[in-house]
Amino acid sequence: MSEFERELQSRLANIREQGLYRELRRVQSSQGPRIEIGGKTLLNFSSNDYLGLSNHPVLKEAAIKAVEKFGAGSGASRLICGSLAPHHDLEESLARFKGTEAALSFSSGYAAAIGTICALLAKDDIIVVDKLVHACIVDAARLGGAKIRIFAHNDLNELEDILKWAEGKSRITHHASRTLVVTESVFSMDGDHAPLREIVALKEKYGAWLMVDEAHATGLYGPNRRGLAEHLGVSDVIEIQMGTLGKALGASGGFICGSRALVDLLINRARSFIFSTAPVPAAAAAATAAVNRVQSEEGRALSDKLWVRVMELQSALGFRPSALPSAIIPLILGEESAAVAAAARLREQGLFVPAIRYPTVARGAARLRVTLTATHTLEDVKALSLALRQFDHRPSAIGD
Repeated sequence: MSEFERELQSRLANIREQGLYRELRRVQSSQGPRIEIGGKTLLNFSSNDYLGLSNHPVLKEAAIKAVEKFGAGSGASRLICGSLAPHHDLEESLARFKGTEAALSFSSGYAAAIGTICALLAKDDIIVVDKLVHACIVDAARLGGAKIRIFAHNDLNELEDILKWAEGKSRITHHASRTLVVTESVFSMDGDHAPLREIVALKEKYGAWLMVDEAHATGLYGPNRRGLAEHLGVSDVIEIQMGTLGKALGASGGFICGSRALVDLLINRARSFIFSTAPVPAAAAAATAAVNRVQSEEGRALSDKLWVRVMELQSALGFRPSALPSAIIPLILGEESAAVAAAARLREQGLFVPAIRYPTVARGAARLRVTLTATHTLEDVKALSLALRQFDHRPSAIGD
């Protein structure tokens, strides 16, 4: 064994000792309320396909037609020759959906965050992030080189203190550094919501910009299912709206919505956009079909059905009903080993619920992360709630 291999094996052994080892599980079926893993059919409570659109016939038909007309790949980056009609159709649909001047699609939500934050900020600027934002935002903040300030999760007082400091710093140095606040609207591991109205008021008060990641809210909240910002009536005063195409929209990729100037700047400065081969046309076409489907009466019916399933599970587990629910329901078990053992026991009983551990969540906050979809049935929910009663868990801060 070479020195290189010995080093890798040592690192892997250390990961295993901490109960943090992860491995890929081969799924031999399409996404849905039931999936096949290792030749066994399991009730699936791990997917972010909240509306069940990833296997919808309309999305599949759109993808097939795009492959037939535009082929399997895009050939190059969008700025070379890979800017195919399906990408433009998707962005026009996203802008209409979100009520913005323009939109830009990326190969993933991760690429959208990295490209946007690094394009907007320089080393003398300031980025202020909620402590629990997704890793893509943390990595973008580090990579961009701006001064990073972190406020405790949803702590408006600490956020205001940081914004006061940033304003004072600019006054003292006579350098008009830009300040960008970044938060999620629905947090991916706890399922709770950001106080967007209050954050908007603070960023307006101190002249900051605001970027909101609606990855787990797009398609689910608001009269048009645009997201939590629409539900709270603040969409028009958020400079940068980010989202993903692979959750409630059932396809693949990420996007940014905002002004025409914002999108034009990203086309010229977002390195993850400029230097990436364009997403496959089938994914763009499927995402366009999903955007249209979400806005239809079927989209409304699917979101209504999802919230019924959520309320049924919350009631069965004895959780306090939320005025503003979430499809993400975390059950905190504490130690990493307890979460891994619980997930394994559930698999033996025919249920697939992932164990979430450090570094995805804090040490001592390992959990089962339950997600519900519109394609689950009442019987599915009953089976899950019955199985979960065997574990000593505490609910996280869910909903509002």
